[in-house]
Order: sequence, then structure tokens, then C-alpha cells
Amino acid sequence: MSTIPATRRIVIVNSEDHSLSLGTEAMPTPAANEVLIKVIGSGVNRPDLMQRYGLYPPPAGASPILGLEVSGEVVAVGSEVSRWAVGDMICALCNGGGYADYTVAPASQCLPIPKGLSALDAAALPETLFTVWHNVFQRAKLQAGEHFLVHGGSSGIGTTAICLATAMGAKVYTTAGSEAKCAACEDLGAIKAVNYKTEAFETVLAEASDGHGMDVILDMVGGDYIQKDIKLAAADGRIVFIAFQAGFNAELNFVPVLMKRLTLTASTLRAQSGEQKAQMAAEIEEQVLPLYSNGKMKPVIDHVFRFEEIAAAHARMESGAHIGKILLRFED
Repeated sequence: MSTIPATRRIVIVNSEDHSLSLGTEAMPTPAANEVLIKVIGSGVNRPDLMQRYGLYPPPAGASPILGLEVSGEVVAVGSEVSRWAVGDMICALCNGGGYADYTVAPASQCLPIPKGLSALDAAALPETLFTVWHNVFQRAKLQAGEHFLVHGGSSGIGTTAICLATAMGAKVYTTAGSEAKCAACEDLGAIKAVNYKTEAFETVLAEASDGHGMDVILDMVGGDYIQKDIKLAAADGRIVFIAFQAGFNAELNFVPVLMKRLTLTASTLRAQSGEQKAQMAAEIEEQVLPLYSNGKMKPVIDHVFRFEEIAAAHARMESGAHIGKILLRFED
């Protein structure tokens, strides 16, 4: 292993026009419960865009640098870390700071890279796995055989949700914004993907499920989708909101919520405690990572950009044209 340099490269957001550029700052030292990672890959996620434009400020104590997930090599460990050692190859959910060639992460939020997966591709795992596992399986308690709808099926969250729910034995449905995206979602295992631009998903999927409706719905759209979700939900259904891209406000008829005994819940990953994230990591390592190691799942990667191409990576995310994850790679 090479000597740790005194400085690291980071992405800087211009506060006036929100443009992105590269800069340097002093190398961080891992806290007692953290590891320092030499980054090989970093995931680009929609919350990064929101933070860039001032819409998703980091919580107290978190790094102001963009980036929520990385993969790479452990190059230093804090005094209380026993699980990881220098030289280990890991992927990690960061509390910010992922857009850097070195970063720190809580040891409890690190995962081993599954067998057969490259270190770069492993950067696609943490943020989507933590989000999907917590909301679909911990909160909504999706079971094998149940009907599951994920909106935005071609996104990083969507592709992960389709693959994981299918692997767990659920009947998966999704929405997407083009015929090509719908076809990609069905190739991943969705029984039916609905082009929301041309069809009423709540009508199509009610028919596709033989009138049963959806036992679990993962919604990142909000707005007028909320009432449609309520209409489509099955008796005792669970609807989980993780974003509100179409708006936070909606006028709702709650009668179906009463009559069908629905559960409406929501969460944001970043605001949860370290203890909660550690529990997610432990369950993911035990129940999900083996699906990657045995070939039942693999990350869907849309495009890999060099670190220096960060502006292009964000432009790709903003375009909405991507299918799966967008990654940054760091040169040796």
C-alpha cells in the first residue's frame, strides 16, 4: 500500500451558480469508529443533486462534500474498529464525503464486496440497498408471493428494488417513462412495467394483478401519485414514500385508507441514526449480499464517468435518461 498523502481531491460546489469543480483539502483522519478508504468508485444519486442545489442539506456532523456511497481499500482504521483492517476491500454508506479520492465512513456502515463483483461495481450497492432494504423489507415487510409496485423502476433505487424483490419471491410491477425503460424493467424481472406517460398505471396494474392490487408500494414521486397509490393498494396494503419529486402537497380522500386498513409510512435514509444504519448493514450482509455472490443479483450500471467528469455525471442524472446506477471512477 502506498503512503497516505497529506491532501485529498474533492468535488466543490460553487455556492453562486451550483457548478461543480475539483479542489483539494487536508486528508481526514478517521474517528475512533471510522475507517479511511482509498476510493475506487463512488455512486451518483439524486440526493446529491438536491444537496448541490441547496434542497437537501447534510445533517449536523455530516461532511458537506457530496457523495453517499463508495467502494475501495481500507487504508487506516480508528482506534475502536475491530471488524476491518488495512488492505480490506469494502463498499460503504457514507455520511457525506463520497465525492473524494479518500473518504471516511463509519465502520458499521461498511460491507464486504460480494464474491465475483468488481470493486468499482460495488460502489453501486450501498445507497440503494440500504434504502430498498429498510423501506421495502424492514418498514413495509414485503413477503414472498405478495404484489409489489416500485415507481421509477429504471432508476438506481428502482432497478435494485425490482431485482431484490424478485429474488425474495415477490410479484413485482413498476412504472417507467419510456417503452425502452419498461422493457429493461421487465428484463430485470418485473411482471408488468407501465409507461406512466401513456397509460394510467393504477388501472393497468389493477387488471394485471387480477384485481388484487398492490400489497406494498414504494413511491418516490408523491404529488398526485399518492391518491392513485391509495386506490391501487390491496387490503392491508403498505405504502412507503421515500421522495416527493412531483410535490409534497396533495388533496386526498382517506376513505379507502380506512376501508382497506392501509399503512402509509415514509423515511429518509440520511436522517437515521448510526445504530439504525448499522442494523440495516448487518441484515443486508446476511440476507442480501449472498444473492450477489451466487449470481442471483448484479448491479445495473448505466454509465461510469471519470472523477474529472463529475459535471457530465450530474448532467446524465438530471437528464433522466439513465437506466440503473451512475458511477464515478478514480484513477490510480
